Amino acid sequence: MELPVTRALPVGAHLSVPIKLKDGSVYGTFCCFSFTPDLSLNQRDLGMMRVFADLAADVIERNLEKDKQRDEKAKRIQSVISGDGLSIVYQPIINVAQDKVVGFESLTRFSATPLRGPDVWFNEAASVGMGAQLEMRAVELAMAALDSLPQDVYLSFNVSPEALINGDLRRVLEGMPLERLVLEITEHATIDEYSELTNALAPLRTQGLRLAVDDAGAGFASFRHILRLQPDIIKLDMSLTRDIDTDAARRALASALIRFAHETGSKIVAEGVETAAELSVLRSLGVNKAQGYFLGRPVPLANALQSSRATPH
Repeated sequence: MELPVTRALPVGAHLSVPIKLKDGSVYGTFCCFSFTPDLSLNQRDLGMMRVFADLAADVIERNLEKDKQRDEKAKRIQSVISGDGLSIVYQPIINVAQDKVVGFESLTRFSATPLRGPDVWFNEAASVGMGAQLEMRAVELAMAALDSLPQDVYLSFNVSPEALINGDLRRVLEGMPLERLVLEITEHATIDEYSELTNALAPLRTQGLRLAVDDAGAGFASFRHILRLQPDIIKLDMSLTRDIDTDAARRALASALIRFAHETGSKIVAEGVETAAELSVLRSLGVNKAQGYFLGRPVPLANALQSSRATPH
């Protein structure tokens, strides 16, 4: 009754119980009031208020835990971006006809804890709104190899449509020799508006940047990417190249994609080549380039430089 707000509202009847979290701390109070006095209020009503307060505490605690986890993720990602928990390895891409290294795909590796795959790290970064930042850090590190690689060797890398559309990639690539770069869009990339993406790509492609659609044959999204983005390079997914020497269905689908590429002016890169027999069949089907463990594993830059000056087989 001594509080000015009591008469200003006015408060005629009031119940209030603390909202307590599991650690015993008081987060706040759960209150209920009416403008008119209510002399019927008793312990039963107070008990009901405590039930509501407990329900509120449960919701609040879950939200606090989500905020805590988000903060922990953000700190973890920021630590990787600003520290040395991220590195780049390079997998050679071979010209099948010349048996020569003509490019490298840059792949991100993480040494930071917890130890886990790149996809998990990038997904976590995206979940806290830091996906583009992490991607651009990886691109910056990968681009450092260009000055060391032979001038006739290109570098390919993956980025999300988000990093393209928001302009982050364009800023990172400013001043770079775009004619030596290949941007890969994967089957897993979700593209809501192709027009936004093609508009963002247009000035980069005009300056020489080539576009590749990755994981072709892995799912419907890759075919949609191919039709809508008209890439310079189509990368056959390893699900097609694996056992292509013994599987007629895989050969038929790969052959169809290769013919499609020839008719549309695209080049083919076959991924996941692991045996001489697979490479032989792909060569006979007219594949331009290939990569895979049989041709070269992802390695640090120093090893990549050695392989770029040597014939792999």
